[in-house]
Amino acid sequence: MTNEKGYDFDEMNSARLSELARRHLWMHFTRMSTYQEADVPIMVRGEGPYVWDSHGKRYLDGLAGLFVVQVGHGRSELAAAASKQASELAYFPLWSYAHAPAIELAEKIASLTPGDLNRVFFTTGGGEAVESAFKLARHYFKLVGKPSKTKVISRNIAYHGTTMGALSITGLAGIKAPYEPLVPGTFKVANTNRYRCVDCSHLDACTLHCADDIERMINYEGADTVAAVFLEPVQNSGGCFTPPEGYFQRVREICDKYDVLLVSDEVICAFGRLGYYFGAERYRFQPDMMTVAKGMTSGYSPIGALIASDRIIEPFLKETNTFLHGYTFAGHPVSAAVGLANLEIFERENLIGHVQANEAAFRSRLEALRDIPIVGDVRGAGYFYGIELVKDRVTKETFSDEESERLLRGILTPRLFEEGLICRADDRGDPVIQLSPPLVAGVEQFDEIAGILRTVLEEAAALL
Repeated sequence: MTNEKGYDFDEMNSARLSELARRHLWMHFTRMSTYQEADVPIMVRGEGPYVWDSHGKRYLDGLAGLFVVQVGHGRSELAAAASKQASELAYFPLWSYAHAPAIELAEKIASLTPGDLNRVFFTTGGGEAVESAFKLARHYFKLVGKPSKTKVISRNIAYHGTTMGALSITGLAGIKAPYEPLVPGTFKVANTNRYRCVDCSHLDACTLHCADDIERMINYEGADTVAAVFLEPVQNSGGCFTPPEGYFQRVREICDKYDVLLVSDEVICAFGRLGYYFGAERYRFQPDMMTVAKGMTSGYSPIGALIASDRIIEPFLKETNTFLHGYTFAGHPVSAAVGLANLEIFERENLIGHVQANEAAFRSRLEALRDIPIVGDVRGAGYFYGIELVKDRVTKETFSDEESERLLRGILTPRLFEEGLICRADDRGDPVIQLSPPLVAGVEQFDEIAGILRTVLEEAAALL
């Protein structure tokens, strides 16, 4: 069959691939039993904010893949950058050597980061970047004569990655339990979910108890034992928890008071997702380290990075001190070249300005869904929003585990996909729908997203 763009889709090949996937492919974070009988969805092509499956059906990619494809799908210039670099130097490690793409991308990133975040340690993804920051925090304090500072603090429900260190920092009990015991010395504090905060949800303004909880934990554990605090500018898990005014300024004060490093985990939030190159810019705070990945190449090639301040690198520039850490494919020449080309698109097309100019329109379409009985809260920033679903809007009563299972996996996930919208229906916390479209999306896509959401959410409300 041929779709409206003239691309061919082979139904027999689609069936064959689905069967092979059932036999051999282990998909990530996936209930494999789901596909014992059902076909595996197979995406074959993308263009702008849309993707097509192996049957020729078009979907609006309302999650940018996985909060990744900032510049949209099908950008031939990024493919050309990868091809050119692969033909010149396909691979060389950064272990005691360097190559031009990694040097140039590191310089470019340093020119964009706030303050003195000038040193870029490349990885191949976000979890590795968080793992690197965890290790670096511990190593740094050993070198400066404070070896007991090993513990880290993060927030309830927050997700920071799946490697053993990053998973230990993660605040999601359900995905940690199968792999315990994890790395010791990780502690959780309040997040910034004001919709359900017992301290301030009924007040006119946030009390910043969520920030002060960090100081409480530091004192409880002992300031001489705490190395770092890991925070996302907008927390992903739980549904796009934005920080209240003054939150990060208060956290910065606390970290300075107790000599604790502030790590801004921007694996999702960086590279335009919040309307700025970095979330730290939007919320006006200066981290000691930053972790990034996803949008750096818009997903056209894997890469991540830990970005450290001049203060953090300083002891590693002396004598024989060495950060004994690295990855075979970190700062891969092809990925670095794609990253540079990706950031050129950002500048040429003013994607940061595009998000800033359009985020109000995006939010307004989602806010209009509040008249649906099961829509409790709409929150987020830039092109990154969550819609929390409730059983009772007045009392904010949430769904039971069984009701949430039926709502998210029995109704919303299949129906949204049927209607041509890819997004996330999730219950790591209370049930939410998350949206994170490519940064090239505009009003036409916002209307399409809102229209599909209204149809499906009204159906779900009626069924429940």
